[in-house]
Amino acid sequence: MRDALTILVSATVIPPSAPTPRRHRRLTTTTTKPRPKPNPKHKPQISTYSPFHTSSPLDHRQSLTYYTELASKLAENGRFEDFLMILESVVASGVEPSEFLALLNAKNVASGIARVLRESKLTSAVEMLFNGVRKLGIEPAQLFDGVAKESLRGECRRLLNCGEVEQLVSLMELLSGFQYQIKELVEPSDVINLCISKRDPTSAIRFARNFPHADMLFCSIILEFGKKRDMPTLAVYLLAIGECIIFFGSLVIHAFLDVLELGLLAGNFIPNIYVINSLMNVNSLDLSYTLDIYKKMEKLGVTADITSHNILLKSCCLAGNVGLAQDIYNQIRKLESKGELKLDVFTYSTMIKVFADAKKWKLALEIKEDMVSSGVIPNTVTWSSLISACTNAGLTEQAIKLFDDMLQAGGQPNSQCFNTLLHACVESCQFDRAFRLFQSWKEKGFQQTITDQMRVTPRPYSYMTVRLPFRPTATTYNILMKACGTDYYRAKSLMDEMETMGLSPNQISWSILIDICGGSGNVVGAIQILRSMRESGIQPDVITYTTAIKICVEHKKPKLAFMLFAEMQKYQIKPNLVTYNTILRARNRYGSLREVKQCLAVYQHMRKAGYKPNDYYLKQLVEEWCEGNSIKDDVSIVLGQPQLGAHVDTDASGVNEAVTRLLQHDLGLHVFAAGRDEGSSIISSLKVGRSD
Repeated sequence: MRDALTILVSATVIPPSAPTPRRHRRLTTTTTKPRPKPNPKHKPQISTYSPFHTSSPLDHRQSLTYYTELASKLAENGRFEDFLMILESVVASGVEPSEFLALLNAKNVASGIARVLRESKLTSAVEMLFNGVRKLGIEPAQLFDGVAKESLRGECRRLLNCGEVEQLVSLMELLSGFQYQIKELVEPSDVINLCISKRDPTSAIRFARNFPHADMLFCSIILEFGKKRDMPTLAVYLLAIGECIIFFGSLVIHAFLDVLELGLLAGNFIPNIYVINSLMNVNSLDLSYTLDIYKKMEKLGVTADITSHNILLKSCCLAGNVGLAQDIYNQIRKLESKGELKLDVFTYSTMIKVFADAKKWKLALEIKEDMVSSGVIPNTVTWSSLISACTNAGLTEQAIKLFDDMLQAGGQPNSQCFNTLLHACVESCQFDRAFRLFQSWKEKGFQQTITDQMRVTPRPYSYMTVRLPFRPTATTYNILMKACGTDYYRAKSLMDEMETMGLSPNQISWSILIDICGGSGNVVGAIQILRSMRESGIQPDVITYTTAIKICVEHKKPKLAFMLFAEMQKYQIKPNLVTYNTILRARNRYGSLREVKQCLAVYQHMRKAGYKPNDYYLKQLVEEWCEGNSIKDDVSIVLGQPQLGAHVDTDASGVNEAVTRLLQHDLGLHVFAAGRDEGSSIISSLKVGRSD
């Protein structure tokens, strides 16, 4: 430190290009006798001790060159603390960091880093260097040019060849943390192979996490450990990923299954139930893979617990497989009767949700009775699923009754319960009831029972008062907006109230508002809401655009509808099947030739997107056009074809064949190819005329 201070003092007092006696005289004068009116031109020289404030650009350049050379030498010797002190002094004097970096010898910096790495001073030196330059507005990666990167790459190869796993992985973590592209320094597979040969799964995980394709690297690690039949180390690795399996992704599950298929776990290692349950849970979205893991678990002799069966039920619920879920549930009940398992609240709640989603509300209530008879207390999720079951079946009164039963049982409703009740009222067209329910929750502090507020026939417990912890959500307001019908101003006031409650209207909110405005006949206003939505920072999605297109179609605004369809393509929003079917109806009676061509273009676009077009709309349009207009001249329909010798797109050729078949066979029109371009591409034009 003392050496560094000496360097700085000498650098300040004896600059290479400034006359020493004159500068000492100015400094002495300034400290002993203050000037009443200092000259602004000399003020920077007085207030700082920097040698860079010179009147000559040549002097400035020479001074900066001197200090960058000095800093480069210090960095080469691994004296990063002294290097940073000079850099701070230079930047504080007003020199731009980029100007300093342009003259810095990056190779010397890389050599210095390699030096401290060989001396095992990574955390104490290199990290201090990177943090220091970043504080001054310089990204550490800027310290390395092409030559310096090659030097750093050579040091990484040295660490790899010497088998210094910890040192190498620590360096990769450090560089990656400072946004350095570490894939340029070392081949990932080489590092992973080193970790495997060293039987070091922890370092392998640490290294793989620094790459965007980490899941692929994790798969490689699993397979490589499996090929070496290093079962103890693989067990440590699998347990590690079992604790945070969601982070690694489903590809890791598939790699694990591959290891099982190869019989690599037939040795001394058998994964425990916690690892297997984790593998099943993360893959629950894919029912077939979840079942595969379950079957392999049975082959390995691992006994499934209630969690394993619950995950299977969850996977069936997500896949909508009611039959398989019932079979699994009955199997669990048999195991319970034998004393091998005990059903828990999750088992019953999941099964209730399976039936709720399938609109089998009676079966859902039967599961609830099984639950109560077994002494398992329903929780909020259970009640919410039961209410949803009745709501999905259109049984509003039954849903209200279940809500009352929940309150009597001491259950605490959540926002989903409230929203489900509101949704039940709206779906049954009981709009006023929904608003009364909502207002009672807001205004009366949730102190009265739901029976009193909804004017349902009182029961013996209806006098009880229960405090409902109700807080409206964006979904709550979206449901109420649907209850506004065509009352745009009421819906807009609900959206404004949503914002006052600290909630942000989402894409669904804006889509509902557009639909209400358009439903009142204000097409221009609906389009303006679409523009306002984008201006507010919410990007319209396919549902929003489809809603707006539907409004234009219903009010006979085909040009506006096709404009919105083109806008979707501009913003790269992919239309869905509803969008295509809606835009195909965007036409007038006895449509014009332009509308026929627009419809054909949508037809092509739809086929290429993988949807099966509805020929009805196109056929009807062409028929009406032919009936309403006499065809004096042939109609040219241009369909793009690939260049000569190019690969023929099967989708495109399928579109051509479909259009030709529709026009020629279904409509009885003459269709023949015409037109050839002078260039290398062929334009297939279909000449369409009436058949005599």
